[in-house]
Amino acid sequence: MSETSVLPVLTQPMLIGAIPGFGPTAGGNSVLLIGANLGGATSVTFGGAPATIVSQDLFGFLITVVAPPHAAGNVPVVVTTAAGASNPANYTYVGPVVPSPPSVLVFSPPFGPTTGGTPFTIVGTNLTNASVTFGGVPAVGVNVIAGVVLTGVTPPHAAGNVPVVVTTAAGSASVAGGYTYVGLPLPTAVSIIPAVGAAIGGTPIAIIGTNLAGATVTIGGVPATGVVVDVTGTVLAAITPAGVAGNAEVVVTTPAGSVTVTGGFTYV
Repeated sequence: MSETSVLPVLTQPMLIGAIPGFGPTAGGNSVLLIGANLGGATSVTFGGAPATIVSQDLFGFLITVVAPPHAAGNVPVVVTTAAGASNPANYTYVGPVVPSPPSVLVFSPPFGPTTGGTPFTIVGTNLTNASVTFGGVPAVGVNVIAGVVLTGVTPPHAAGNVPVVVTTAAGSASVAGGYTYVGLPLPTAVSIIPAVGAAIGGTPIAIIGTNLAGATVTIGGVPATGVVVDVTGTVLAAITPAGVAGNAEVVVTTPAGSVTVTGGFTYV
């Protein structure tokens, strides 16, 4: 009798899944393939692109590969052995996350003094690590909460409307309507009571006007003493300095500017 040799029957490989099931478009990451009949794999492809086989277990259950580069999206992973190609397992290529530019939904307040120092709030999106400029001048004390609320303090700037720009690494957004810097109102001086006093000084006086808060007074160029302004900014009290007999110019000065009192003060 002649002996008949029996060849082993090859079983087609079967893939169960890939761990992890996603990775960067640049590839280069390790992926573990789990399945059956994977032994003796001759190739592994990700969306048709060949992967590098690093190791295979003796029982044909596991293959470790290095994923190749591929465009973003879902691709089939296929293992090929001498028995043929496996069923595809899903793998997702993830592209780099592109940050979104900031947006501004709410801005308050829309105006403030030219001296700056006004707290402001911006509500929007993608505000993390943002900076803010008012007319090109950086705001100070900027703080961002959860990427949606930004607070800060306005810088000084000349009077007028200026653009407000929020900037992050992803881009910039302008505040609709900008911000209006308002100059402080100039003082006025309607009258001085009394308008006559001793040349040795020491005469209590009152100046009636408007916007007198923070004012100083000079009489004949010499500062008056004991200057006090009422809470309404309309009455200023002071003590005259010593002067030379005759009429002397009286000047009231605030952070907004100066005004000369009509008629001045007469030393006698």
